[in-house]
Amino acid sequence: MHAFILAGGFATRLWPLTESRPKPLLPVAGKPILTHLVEKIPKGIPITVSTNAVFADAFHEWQSATRNEQLAILIEDTRADDHKLGALGAVAQWITDAKIDEDVLLLTGDNYIGFSLSSFIENYNEGISLLAAHDIADLERAKQFGTVILDIDGRSVSAFEEKPHNPKSTLVSTGCSILPRSTLPILQEYAKRCPDNVGGIFEELLQKNIRVEAFIFREPWFDIGSFDAYLAATKAIVGNNVMTGEGSYMEGSSVLGSVVMGKNCTVHNATLENVVLFDNCTIANCDLSDCICDDGCHINGTDLRGKMLRKATILVQRS
Repeated sequence: MHAFILAGGFATRLWPLTESRPKPLLPVAGKPILTHLVEKIPKGIPITVSTNAVFADAFHEWQSATRNEQLAILIEDTRADDHKLGALGAVAQWITDAKIDEDVLLLTGDNYIGFSLSSFIENYNEGISLLAAHDIADLERAKQFGTVILDIDGRSVSAFEEKPHNPKSTLVSTGCSILPRSTLPILQEYAKRCPDNVGGIFEELLQKNIRVEAFIFREPWFDIGSFDAYLAATKAIVGNNVMTGEGSYMEGSSVLGSVVMGKNCTVHNATLENVVLFDNCTIANCDLSDCICDDGCHINGTDLRGKMLRKATILVQRS
């Protein structure tokens, strides 16, 4: 088995945090989203991370820090969304170029998964495609996602619905699956027609009467594609706690909910509620709620709620 992680998106919905940083390398609870994912992949499985040329340096720097000898970075020579191969197109191109002839653990680099990938792989029946489906236990919320409908056996997938008005299932399709080697030629052909539709490969398999199974989990899962999802993932992982990076300290302040401080941050006489500070931030004499501050932000005497601040933002109340 070979793991392939898609990490080539430009993530405009999370600007300004992703103006100069790829979304999979955004820190969540003290480490990049991608690191959370890679650390769950069992040892012995080679990993290829696919990204674009814009963020090549950032991914190679991250690769050096992970010190994982089985990790390779694949750079797609594109610098804008309209030049990309497409997510499934990138998978198909890798299969062709690398002559992949083994099962593929396919992952999306901006997903946080709370379940064990070892358990997921153990539930894989050789030769049968397996996708991870998160049970959100809420039909109303299910309207926002692509849902998975199971057969009467509770294991086989019978159909998919894309953001249904009246969901028949609370099972949400996620960016985690295993594709057997026998399905790779089908993927390559399908990618020629639908290069952006990763999930569509499973519908294609069903149309060809090829069995697809689901692994059901209820542990936390987040597709971190928006400000709200980023904060929700932080709250789920951190809980009502404070995570403090190396060289950071807080004094004369109060905290509520989840607070994460990166390296070398200082907080004086402030109230923080559900706040993420990246590295080298200085916060003083203010009230921050539901905020994310990129590296080097300096805020003094300014109250903020529900904001994402660009790197090196300075907000100082003048007397």
